Amino acid sequence: MSENSKDKKVITISREFGSGGRLIGKRLAEKLGVPYYDSDTINDRISEESGFAKEMFAGAEKKAKNSFLYSLTSAMGTGESGPESLSLNERVFLAQFDAIRKIADEGPCVIVGRCADYILRGLPYATNVFIYAEEEDKIRRAVEEYGVPEDKVRKVMKETDKARANYYAYHTGRKWGEHVNFNLSLDSGYLEIDDIVDLIILYSERQIWRNTSIDE
Repeated sequence: MSENSKDKKVITISREFGSGGRLIGKRLAEKLGVPYYDSDTINDRISEESGFAKEMFAGAEKKAKNSFLYSLTSAMGTGESGPESLSLNERVFLAQFDAIRKIADEGPCVIVGRCADYILRGLPYATNVFIYAEEEDKIRRAVEEYGVPEDKVRKVMKETDKARANYYAYHTGRKWGEHVNFNLSLDSGYLEIDDIVDLIILYSERQIWRNTSIDE
């Protein structure tokens, strides 16, 4: 990593389904005037840099709905040593790891999802945020803004968050959404999106920078 600097501020956002975390991330990047990255843009980059076809790793998080099956498929390598022995899930995560590290090294940005808080853990100029909300607020947003059918919204919400939790736990060894993994956790149901964006910016500007590194 290059020399630490507040000018290289990186903000990662993890979120519950329906909490508006992706929209918050986009607004945040727009207001700061920095690049925005999510699963689609990161997958595009991995495809370009690694040679993987996008179809090979699209929806990796969704495959983790069942933690046992995901762990099983992730453990099934070729039986050899070295990178060739890794499963596709593991090779994709390593490519994602490298891409996010490079993105953070390039300059200020906002990254939504993709275990970015873990991948950039200890980075002194990173602010890791978790967005959550009460169930009724998430259901309303999912129906009104995401277009999820009302009779299916609870199922979609439960399965999406379960997949995110399993994916995160498998690759990081941490519990998804646990407060100790983040600098700031916010309930999006009690504030307008622009007010949440302003709060995150204020926190990142006032944050105490520590002389630690993810390489240590």
